[in-house]
Amino acid sequence: MKLTGFDGTIALVTGASGGIGAALVTLLRDSGSIVVATDITAPVLEQRAGQPPLHARALDVTDSSAVEALVEWIEAEIGPIGFGVNVAGVLQVGTVTGIDDAQWRQVFAVNTDGVFHVCRALARVMSPRRGGAIVTVSSNAAGVPRHGMAAYAASKAAATMFTRCLGLELAPLGIRCNIVAPGSTLTPMQTGMWAEDHGAERVIAGSLETYKAGIPLRKLATPDDIAQSVMFLLSDQAGHIAMSDLYVDGGATLRG
Repeated sequence: MKLTGFDGTIALVTGASGGIGAALVTLLRDSGSIVVATDITAPVLEQRAGQPPLHARALDVTDSSAVEALVEWIEAEIGPIGFGVNVAGVLQVGTVTGIDDAQWRQVFAVNTDGVFHVCRALARVMSPRRGGAIVTVSSNAAGVPRHGMAAYAASKAAATMFTRCLGLELAPLGIRCNIVAPGSTLTPMQTGMWAEDHGAERVIAGSLETYKAGIPLRKLATPDDIAQSVMFLLSDQAGHIAMSDLYVDGGATLRG
């Protein structure tokens, strides 16, 4: 089955410089979408002949004025935004007693406030058109406690519930809001937590010491695995799915 609904649709993607965001940009363009790819510095992505235009822009999602200005620019200079995907995120590892105020606030500024800023700006332009789709890339840590990851897990849980509440508000207007919750994925965020060469094996096996289950599928996700799930939720084939929280973690959290 080929996913449809992408040809000529303008998509705004945050956190697009690498990992899941970069993989998503590739899939969107392969499917015919015009993509505005953003990150804290403008992403450097391959421009391939025969594909729709790709616009790379710097965007600090913690700056609500910058988000509003970019959405206004896209609407005026490129056209109506049909898709919005929140991928931008940061990780702060440490116990609650060891995290300082600045670290806590930074995680929430990007992972939660950033999602709010982008979604609010998109909702304002999508609502009069009564159409569009928004996906927030959250984490399975939003639904399952993680040792030493309180700030990250709490920020993702907040972003998840915010997106679902927004979905409830926008559903009567035909705008669908959904969440993809990845587990351990082969991105720099994941590998940056490994202190040894066998990091992947340890993640797959799980850890009794930190109360973390392993991965039943016995492998880590790739960025493409997560991006493909986002594509489904954006597509026409997911046209009756709203406020959904799709876990893509190889069964690690033992839930759907």
